[in-house]
Amino acid sequence: MGSLYSRAGDALRWVYSRRIDTPALLDAERYFPNGARFVAAWESLRDEALSIAGMLDRVPRFHEIMREQAEISDNDGRDWRMFVMKAYGHTVRENLARCPALAAILQDCPEVLSATYSYLAPGKHVPRHRGPFRGVLRFHLGLAMPRNAAGELGNILWIDGTPHLLDDGQSLLWDDTYPHELLNATDAVRIVLLLDVWRPEMPADMAALSTMLVGAVRAISAVRPEAFAG
Repeated sequence: MGSLYSRAGDALRWVYSRRIDTPALLDAERYFPNGARFVAAWESLRDEALSIAGMLDRVPRFHEIMREQAEISDNDGRDWRMFVMKAYGHTVRENLARCPALAAILQDCPEVLSATYSYLAPGKHVPRHRGPFRGVLRFHLGLAMPRNAAGELGNILWIDGTPHLLDDGQSLLWDDTYPHELLNATDAVRIVLLLDVWRPEMPADMAALSTMLVGAVRAISAVRPEAFAG
């Protein structure tokens, strides 16, 4: 990643870590109770994501949306594509219109700042990295989690050194400022729903800083709609 982006991320993590001390994995019932609504609708969401997969060559790769992510997205010649429907509060209307089941749930979940269908190509490895700030939490929902030749779950998400293997319909809420990496050790595309969720229970100063940062990213997203086009 670019040195400026990396230094900014390091600075933000330092600031937040002095005020917020929570583990890598978080209790969804406490921190994101609406996550249960997405889990309950996972089959409908899977069907939408599979319909998008039919035009996957038109879905941008992660580093085409954020050039700063080339080190983890454009690292091995295998695709990591992102169909973005909401980006830090900015709605990508054309994309969301193709996903009415997800759109219906999002209407009642204002704490969800970003919503993306993520497509990880067979054999794709996303190297160890960290998110920049703790003002948001990451929610993973498995939609199409392929198995290897032995019939075992073959997509590994390491969070802070611990491996996690989600099956279809299973979810995880976690803090992406902890080191994490991904590997799709199968011959099929892995599809998950990724949500960025406003972190509740923040100290007032951290909530204010988070509001400012989210607003800045939203403004950037609004002036670069072509980056998300599918």
